[in-house]
Amino acid sequence: MNPGVSSKKSSWRDAILNDFLPNVSKLTLVADPDCLLTEETLALELRGRGFDLIEFSDPVEFRYAYESKYRSIWDRGEHTDLVVVLHLQNAELEFLPYDLLQAGRKLSFNLGDLFPHLSYPVIEKLDRSLLDALFEAQRKSPPDRMGDNATKDFILRHVFGIAAELIANEVELLRALLRLHYGKLQIPLMLAERLIQVLKGHDGFKAWPLSKIVPDDEAFFAFLQERWPLFLSRLGSANQVREDSPDKSAGSPIWTSQSDAQGGRTRDGEHQYGLKYPGPDRLPFDHQDIKVYIDNLFLEGKLTPVEATDIEVDAGSWVRSGIATSGTDNDALRISRLFDLVEKELPTAEARYSDWTAFALKWAELYSLVHCGNSTEHQTRLKEIGDALNSTFAGWLADHYSSLINLPPTNPAMLHHVPRRLARDIEDSGSSRAALIVVDGLALDQWVTIRQLLQKQDANLVMRESATFAWIPTLTSVSRQSIFSGKPPLYFPSSINSTNSEEKLWKQFWEGHGLSRLDVAYQRGLGDGDAAGVLDSAIHPGKTKVVGLVVDKVDKIMHGMQLGSAGMHNQIKQWCQGGFLAAMVGQLLDYGYEVWLTADHGNIQCEGKGRPSEGVIAETRGERVRVYPTPELRAQVAGAFPFAHEWQPVGLPADYFPLVAGGRDAFVNPGDAIVGHGGVAIEEVIVPLVKFERNKV
Repeated sequence: MNPGVSSKKSSWRDAILNDFLPNVSKLTLVADPDCLLTEETLALELRGRGFDLIEFSDPVEFRYAYESKYRSIWDRGEHTDLVVVLHLQNAELEFLPYDLLQAGRKLSFNLGDLFPHLSYPVIEKLDRSLLDALFEAQRKSPPDRMGDNATKDFILRHVFGIAAELIANEVELLRALLRLHYGKLQIPLMLAERLIQVLKGHDGFKAWPLSKIVPDDEAFFAFLQERWPLFLSRLGSANQVREDSPDKSAGSPIWTSQSDAQGGRTRDGEHQYGLKYPGPDRLPFDHQDIKVYIDNLFLEGKLTPVEATDIEVDAGSWVRSGIATSGTDNDALRISRLFDLVEKELPTAEARYSDWTAFALKWAELYSLVHCGNSTEHQTRLKEIGDALNSTFAGWLADHYSSLINLPPTNPAMLHHVPRRLARDIEDSGSSRAALIVVDGLALDQWVTIRQLLQKQDANLVMRESATFAWIPTLTSVSRQSIFSGKPPLYFPSSINSTNSEEKLWKQFWEGHGLSRLDVAYQRGLGDGDAAGVLDSAIHPGKTKVVGLVVDKVDKIMHGMQLGSAGMHNQIKQWCQGGFLAAMVGQLLDYGYEVWLTADHGNIQCEGKGRPSEGVIAETRGERVRVYPTPELRAQVAGAFPFAHEWQPVGLPADYFPLVAGGRDAFVNPGDAIVGHGGVAIEEVIVPLVKFERNKV
C-alpha cells in the first residue's frame, strides 16, 4: 500500500477496500497485525461485497473450517471470496500452510501505512472505532512527523476533544472528565498518563487525585459520589436551588457561608468530611456545563441518590434526581425521566455495536425499575417502546451481527471473546488468576436488580459493568459452550445440542494458552447452599489458576416462572438476598482471583402464537427457536409463522438452520404467557459482562 495514499481518501477504510473487488481471487491471504480488517464497519463492508473472513490462529481449527465449508464449495465448481486473516504480530504470511500460499493472493495492511506521521506505538493502542476521528483530523490538518508525546496530544485533542494544556479551571477539568467517562471513550492508559502529566503542571489541580480518576471511570464516579452530599448540604443551608451558576464563577463554590468556608478544611488542607478521595470537597455541580451530565448519571445508576431532608426543590429541578425520598416517589421520578432518555437515545439501523450495548445498559435500568414496581401504565409504555426497539434491533442484527465475530477480544463484543480477554490479562500480568462466573439465563435487567443488592451486601465491592452479545440462537447449548470454548459454534458441531462437553472445551482452551489441565477447574449446577464450601471443593486456591463456574439458579427460576418478568425479578431478588453470589464473588476475590461474571443469554416475557406441527424434522424445539438440518425444511415451517426470522447460519455448523422468534412471540400454544429465550430480542441477546474488584481507596 502506498504510505501517502491516506491523505487522499475520505476514509481510512478506502485504502484497504480498493484491494477487495469481488471475483478477483477465490482466496486472499492478509497479514493484518493491527486487526484492521475485523473492525466492525470494514468487516461489514467486506461482507457486503461477498467476502467471508476467517481468522488463522489455531492451525487445526482453521483446517476444519476451511475444509468443511470452503474446499467443498470450490470442489463443486462454485465461487466464494474467502479472506484468511493473520493477526499475529511480526508474523509473515509464509507462516501459513503451503497449499494456501500456492492458491491465494497476498496482501498486507498496517496502521503505520495509514498514519505515517504519527507514532505507531501510540496509535496501536487505540480502539479501532476511534480511527475515523483520527483519520479525519490527519486529513484536515496533516501533521509533521510526531514523536510519542506529540502524537498523544494530537489524539487527545482531535479524538477525545481534550486540549489538556488549555484546561484552566475546575469546571473545564470536570467537564473534560465527564465527557471522557460518561461517553465510555476507552482512553488507553498511555494517553491517560499523558493527560495526567499535563494536568499536574497546573497549580490549581495539584490537590486532585488525577492518577486515580483520569484512567478509571469507577474511581471518578466514586469521587463525584462522595462530594454530592456536600453540595446538597450547602443547598440546604441556603434553602434554595439555583438553576445555573454564572460562568464567571466557574470553579468557585456557590453556596458558602462563613462557617462552611471555615469547616471544610483545616489549614493544611486535610478534609474534615471523611472523604476517601483527596481533592477539593466542593465541585461546581450546578454549572450549566456540568449539571447536564450529573442528572443522567443518577438516572442511569452510575451515581446513587442521597437523603437530603432539609432541601426543597421543584419536581422538575435537575437536582431532584440526586435526592432520595420515599422509594416509591423516587422510583416514579426516575422511571419517568428514564423513559424520556431511552426514547431520545434509541439506536438507529446504522448504529455501531457499542451504541447498542450502551443503550442496553440504560434500557436495563428502566426495565428493572418498571418490573420491580407495580404500575400497569409503566409496563404498557415499556412494552410499546420495547416492541419498536426490538423491531429495529432485529433488522440491525440481520445486517451487522456477522461483523462482530472476529473483533479483537480487548473489549469483548461477543461471548466467545471473554475467555480470550481473560487469557490476555493472565499473559500480561504473568501471575494473576482468573475466575469466570456464568449465570445461566441472566438478563441484563435482572443483573441490575442483583447489582443493587450486591452493593448493599458488600460496600467495598467495585463492579465494572459492561455488556456483550450472546450467540444466536440464544440457547444454553450454543451460547454457553461458546463461552467455555472461546470459539464460535462452528467449531463444536458434535456437541451443539448439549452442554456435557463444556468442561473439556474449557480445559482445551486453557491448554492452548499454556496452562496444564491441573491448573484449570470447572463446576456447574451452582446457586444454592454454602458458596465457600462449593469453592473449596472445586478449587485449590494456591494452585488453581483458572476456574469456570456455572450458576444455573436463574435459569431454573425462569423455566418455572408463571408470573412474567415481574415475578422473575421478585424471585431473583429473593435468591440474591440469600447471599450465595455475594459470598462466592467475595471469596474468589479473597483468594486473589480476577473475577468476571456474564450470562449465556437473557430472557423475555412473551406470548404463544402457535406451536409448529412438524413431527421430527426440527432438531431443536424451543419456545423461541426451532432448528432444522436444511434451509428447505426450515422454509416449509417459516411460511406459517410470519413473526419468525430465518436466521442466517453465521458462525454456526453447516447443517444448523435456526428459525428464531422476534418481538414477544413464542412457539407455544396461542395465548400462553411464558418467560423464554432463544430469539433475537435485545433482552435475550445483549447480556451483562461485569468485572469485580475490591475498593482499594
